[in-house]
Amino acid sequence: MAIKLGFALCGSFCTFSKVIPCIEELKNSGMDIYPVMSFNAYETDTRFGTAQSFIDRIESICGHEIIHTLTQAEPIGPRNIIDALVIAPCTGNTLAKLSTGIADTPVTLAAKSTLRNGNPVIIAVSTNDALSNAAKNIGNLLNYKNIYFVPYGQDDSEKKPTSIVADFSKIKETFLDAIVGKQIQPILIK
Repeated sequence: MAIKLGFALCGSFCTFSKVIPCIEELKNSGMDIYPVMSFNAYETDTRFGTAQSFIDRIESICGHEIIHTLTQAEPIGPRNIIDALVIAPCTGNTLAKLSTGIADTPVTLAAKSTLRNGNPVIIAVSTNDALSNAAKNIGNLLNYKNIYFVPYGQDDSEKKPTSIVADFSKIKETFLDAIVGKQIQPILIK
């Protein structure tokens, strides 16, 4: 039986070109992918592409419609729809909400629902304030049961000294460790 994996995208649009191939890789490895998008990720056109082009590509890969409302995300927990959730990219805003238990977006509600069932949530950080305002939230989440981080590091220490981006190529490896209760190491990379 295929693993049912939720894959949630938040509004770090500059990373979508790296994240979407990861969704494709997971799907090609036999996983049943249920896509989730934050309100902003689902609705916003940017210089990196139109919302509709991302929606079309993701739905084509996954074979499921994107969960993009609270009403659609709510049954994830009660129906135990997914075995795990990957949040990639995970913005500073979403980190803050997860750290404080706020579940007012499709992504945060999907995470709450996943954790409710004792299933792992895998976070791939992408935020310009990871080493400033968001640092406390990353620290909090590192201590939570069933929360796992994709290895991350500074992406441009000269121009953006507080920015961190996950190594998205390690999503699958992080997931495979997380489903057996292990945090991939090292978390901090160069």
